[in-house]
Amino acid sequence: MIEYPKIETPFNREADGGKKLVEGSFRSEAVKYLKDAEWVFTEKVDGTNISIVWDGHRVQFHGRTERASIPSPLVNFLTMKFGGDVNEELFEQKFGEMGVILYGEGYGPKIQNGGGYRSDVSFILFDVYIPADDLWLRRDAVEDIARTFGIDVVPIIMTGTIQEAVDFVKTAPKSTMGTAKMEGLVGRPAVELRDRMGRRVITKIKVKDFV
Repeated sequence: MIEYPKIETPFNREADGGKKLVEGSFRSEAVKYLKDAEWVFTEKVDGTNISIVWDGHRVQFHGRTERASIPSPLVNFLTMKFGGDVNEELFEQKFGEMGVILYGEGYGPKIQNGGGYRSDVSFILFDVYIPADDLWLRRDAVEDIARTFGIDVVPIIMTGTIQEAVDFVKTAPKSTMGTAKMEGLVGRPAVELRDRMGRRVITKIKVKDFV
């Protein structure tokens, strides 16, 4: 079990205890340096973080942490999509004995504010990690894995700079799914990068921070 790394907002918050973001005051020197580069922004889904872990022999499901509980309707869906002998054979065919973690969001009715996305619970993939190689897979590989298991992958909303993404969320856009409002965007540089501490360069831009 490897928890999905926490994604920070691009800007610092007011130093006087307020919650407002200070635009232009970047939390990360890497994000600041890359602010005018091309970023790829996917939709941030309002749900519960789920990891599907293949250890080379069997499949396990986890919430955000080891102690996090997963709603029973979502457990049933995950079991259908990833559990059982047939799905284990799919993992074997795809990855062999190589360990892999599929990170995604469990979403739908009674999960956070997810009732507007769809009428039933589901799982949407947003990242795939290979622990042995400390490797995050590229978008095309993530999409290929989603097709293998018949699951959705978070949609790409836009490409552009950090400021263009901020301007977009300020319009309070609708989600690409159902009738829900969009929670925000998750941005990665068009080329996967890490900062000087070895941390992945990634940021989130939430609508509620700007509207």
